[in-house]
Amino acid sequence: MHEGRPVSVDRLAHDLWGDDLPGNPANALQAKVSQLRRVLGRDRVVRQAPGYRLRLDGPGDEVDADRFRALADRARTVAEPRTRADLLTEALSLWRGAPFADFADEEFARAAADRLADERLAVLEEQAEARLEAGEHLLLAGELAALVARHPLRERLRTVQMRALYRAGRQSEALAAYADLRKLLADELGLDPGPEIAALHEAILRQDEPLAPEPGAAPRSHLPVPLTELIGRDPCMDDVERLLGTARLVTLTGPGGVGKTRLAVEAARRLDGTGFPDGVWLVEFAGQRGGAAELAQEVSAVLGLRDDVPSGTPGTSAGPAERLAAALRDRRLLLVLDNCEQVAGPAAELADLLLRSAAGLRILTTGREPLGLTGETVYLVEPLQEADAVRLFAARATASAPGFSLDDGREAVAEICRRLDGIPLALELAATRVRALGVRELAARLTDRFGVLTTGPRGAPARQRTLRAMIDWSWELLAPSERIVLRRLAVHVDGCGLDAAEAVCSGDGVRRDDVVDLLTRLVDRSLVVMADGTSGPRYRLLESVAAYAMERLEEKDDLTGTRDRHLRHYLDLAERAEPQLRGADQRAWLDRLDTEAANMRAALDEAMGRPDAPRLATALCWWWLLRGRLHEARRTLSAVLDAAPRQDAELRLLRDAFALLTGDRSGPPAERKMPGRALWLYAYGLFHIGDPDASEKTNARALDLFGEAGDRWGTAASLSLRAMLALVRGDLRTIGRDGPDAARLFRELGDRWGELQTVSPLAVLAEIKGDYAEAERRQNEGLRIARDLDLRTEVSARLSGLGRLALLARDWDRARDLHERAGRLAVEQGYMYGEMHALMGLALGARRSGDLDAAETLLHRIRDEYDSSEIGEHLLEAELGFTAELRGDTSRALAHHRRGLEIARSIGEPRAVALSLEGLAGAAVLGGDAERAARLLGAADAFRRSVDAPLPPAERGDVDRITAAVTAALGRARPHS
Repeated sequence: MHEGRPVSVDRLAHDLWGDDLPGNPANALQAKVSQLRRVLGRDRVVRQAPGYRLRLDGPGDEVDADRFRALADRARTVAEPRTRADLLTEALSLWRGAPFADFADEEFARAAADRLADERLAVLEEQAEARLEAGEHLLLAGELAALVARHPLRERLRTVQMRALYRAGRQSEALAAYADLRKLLADELGLDPGPEIAALHEAILRQDEPLAPEPGAAPRSHLPVPLTELIGRDPCMDDVERLLGTARLVTLTGPGGVGKTRLAVEAARRLDGTGFPDGVWLVEFAGQRGGAAELAQEVSAVLGLRDDVPSGTPGTSAGPAERLAAALRDRRLLLVLDNCEQVAGPAAELADLLLRSAAGLRILTTGREPLGLTGETVYLVEPLQEADAVRLFAARATASAPGFSLDDGREAVAEICRRLDGIPLALELAATRVRALGVRELAARLTDRFGVLTTGPRGAPARQRTLRAMIDWSWELLAPSERIVLRRLAVHVDGCGLDAAEAVCSGDGVRRDDVVDLLTRLVDRSLVVMADGTSGPRYRLLESVAAYAMERLEEKDDLTGTRDRHLRHYLDLAERAEPQLRGADQRAWLDRLDTEAANMRAALDEAMGRPDAPRLATALCWWWLLRGRLHEARRTLSAVLDAAPRQDAELRLLRDAFALLTGDRSGPPAERKMPGRALWLYAYGLFHIGDPDASEKTNARALDLFGEAGDRWGTAASLSLRAMLALVRGDLRTIGRDGPDAARLFRELGDRWGELQTVSPLAVLAEIKGDYAEAERRQNEGLRIARDLDLRTEVSARLSGLGRLALLARDWDRARDLHERAGRLAVEQGYMYGEMHALMGLALGARRSGDLDAAETLLHRIRDEYDSSEIGEHLLEAELGFTAELRGDTSRALAHHRRGLEIARSIGEPRAVALSLEGLAGAAVLGGDAERAARLLGAADAFRRSVDAPLPPAERGDVDRITAAVTAALGRARPHS
């Protein structure tokens, strides 16, 4: 609002908090500025006396208000009215509502908002004047009424309205508009109209020649006047206008109800009078069934061309299409041929003839498939994006249900828009039900969408009055084989690839080799949506089309067979993918299974209670693990076991392993010999719930099995887990031996996920040794792998690891940023350990940088909201103890460090014992017992050296501080020493 000028600290604080200022306004404001800098960039929010300014010296189109003013200024330099009007229209298109609408009640926004609103209104007036000069008086006469009603005292606006009304032949309405203005001015302001509008009034009374309509003028177009605002299609209209500037035949395609006709009409309206002196004309083909001759007669009738040529006249032997082509030969006009799908062949024949005969002709067609002509440009009209769909639904619901408010049901409206795929006609049908059902009940009833959306506008064509009729219209145009493929596609969830379509849709009337051609035809007819997938084209049905096709599938008793083919295909895919997830093609197969996640769930539902279910669930376990879908794995495996006719020991062990990974303990694994990988996964789960002893025993059994089988991957996995277990115990020698061996084996096998499992122990080992460059190299390599595989929980862990290294470098800002990013990502993924790790990193940074209040708040949050492992509990007690000591609270410091020492001894980790002893030393010297503190420091150093892990310099902050205090205290007690 201050347009790049400096804003004082006091002004900013007052605008943010008013009289309810925080305790330290300057610090609170600085925190807000820091947040803003993280979003915009540090160089964009500049400290400049007496406060801050937003640096806006980038491109001139960086701020929408500036772009608006620049376009308006440019328009004012243009003499040609049509171009001037277009530039002003472009400027106005930047507006999406009232300026600063979210702050309409705030005093600080009011002046800027009022100024912008006045600028917009002035440009609206200029646009109307330019359009009037360009000859749009017929359209303006109707359009200006609503604007004048909102601003009844604007004389300039009234002047344009009166001119437009008079030129449209509506003299009495023009005079009435003046009388209304004069009365309002007198009643509300005690004024008379200004001299310019008064002179116009006199000229209208005299019917001066410059104002009169042209004798015999006829409208240049044949376009219906819209009854409602077109919402969400501004970019599409720009695209269509651009395409018609270069292509002579443009076809708008898209699914039924998507708004092709409305878009074509609005785009044509924009073009009326711009390069088409012979007009813009709409011809409706929806009710036609004949050939090219009959379509030509329809076009001739709309254009008003005579077809009663006397017999014997030259050219009378020509048919209607040829006569139409001859009549248009020298004309420059735009034909909009609407709803060509039922007469696609004849429409293509007619369009081809006309375009070859009339060089000045442009044709815009609509239909559910292209015409297939050379030179045709096809434009796909897609469903509305969610925000525009919500706007459309809200506008129509407000019109049909007085009192409706989007604020009372925004989530339900968003769900309705998603369930109806953003199809405008479906949304408009649904909006008519709001008055009777409300939006929440309407959303709940969309499972029976064809029973709910049964009433449309009386004036609409029959095919647009119900949702079923809309899809029936398309279904009736299909060949029998196309119908078979369409209804079988409905068993897929969230689309399918070409291989799946061929496997599931073929058989009983359709050859596998024919499926691709039939799919292509369905895509052309806008009943199937094709998009590029990770492994080729992907085909999807809109939800309403899928529901309709499923009904048709059930009618034909084809559902069971189709679902069986669906299950067989996805079982085969899962079993082919499973071994590939541990090799060089890991990422490609992860992506493929990610894409097919919904279809895999549907196949599992179909397989429940059958022998295929355990096979499919077992095959998917590795994908669930790598993608962190731990709860989904546990739920699914439990359901499969419950429904299985006989128990499967391997499946039960896998279920128990995922139970551990989700934080629930289970009984010990069966003693009899189990598959090594299932046993390893169970050991991995035991490690993650903090049971290192049980994990170590189970992992050792798995390692023996892998060795017997010559399984190199299993050996690498067990060595990697053994290195992580060694980290818990502080066994640095084992980490240094097993970690590199595991990383090498995984690297040779091409398993990047496996290699990633070795990053943490090896990076921590380097950190313990003080080799921070090596630790950072390993963490960054892990981050690259995690991002490449899209393993977001691992990305969170690696960001926290790098944050820890930033703490050791005393780079508090970078450490905080890394830990905050890690925490946000962990929260998004439901990764509780990652959340806790990131919070602990923030707490460590806060304490070490001197912010004890923040540190204590974070530590208490970890204690109260999270279940920690013993290692985590130990670190928590240590940090709470150090914080209490720095506050001078001896008793609390002693209590926390003693509790930490108990935990450290129970897990047998020498470095953890050392940390607690160092904390107790700090509490001892604080309590006046410097000699005991010195003994404790010596014992701590001995524990660290016992595992060859003395504290490196960057981690000696607490020890050096406590040592200095001990030395000073002993020096005071023994001045002679």
